[in-house]
Amino acid sequence: MARRRTLRPDEVDLWHAVARTARAMHSNGTKILHGSAEAPKRQTTPPSKHDAATPLPKFRLGERAKSAMSQHVAPSLPASLTGAALQMDAKAFGRMTRGKLVPEARIDLHGLTLAEAHPDLTRFILNAHGQGLRLVLVITGKGKAKPDHGPIPSRIGVLRHHVPQWLRLPPLGPLVLQVTESHVRHGGTGAYYVYLRRGR
Repeated sequence: MARRRTLRPDEVDLWHAVARTARAMHSNGTKILHGSAEAPKRQTTPPSKHDAATPLPKFRLGERAKSAMSQHVAPSLPASLTGAALQMDAKAFGRMTRGKLVPEARIDLHGLTLAEAHPDLTRFILNAHGQGLRLVLVITGKGKAKPDHGPIPSRIGVLRHHVPQWLRLPPLGPLVLQVTESHVRHGGTGAYYVYLRRGR
């Protein structure tokens, strides 16, 4: 520890000049000593009524964030398919969603990787459209929960989420009129009805 020394007169004058402009961090009346100089006490004034903290209104943590987040979070897959505009005949759509229409062809992608499933689906839809088929069934499976060790969560049912996107993009998008989850008798949430446009 450094040995204390007494301040020279010019240092004392400088200390007093600085101490007059400084504000104490704590107003508990503690004196700050350095050598023979002593910092002057800060005069404290009683807090006025306006300085008193006004109590915060009651709130729940994150209540505003939920409403803000809902604008930025993508809707769930069933919600986005349900909210899609109806492109086909409403009566035929109603019969299809109730499982009354029988698919004319089906493809089972369950268990395939994305790299395997995408070309198979493309080939299947192009062939079905070329044959003049209207309603086909694409089976993806519902997906299984797997241990997730990464920092970014992985979705359950990767194929189930990718197939609707593939059906909107070229070369399949112009051929597809409507995509919706199948009726429980045809696989429920693990399969899609794909209603194709008429061939020209």
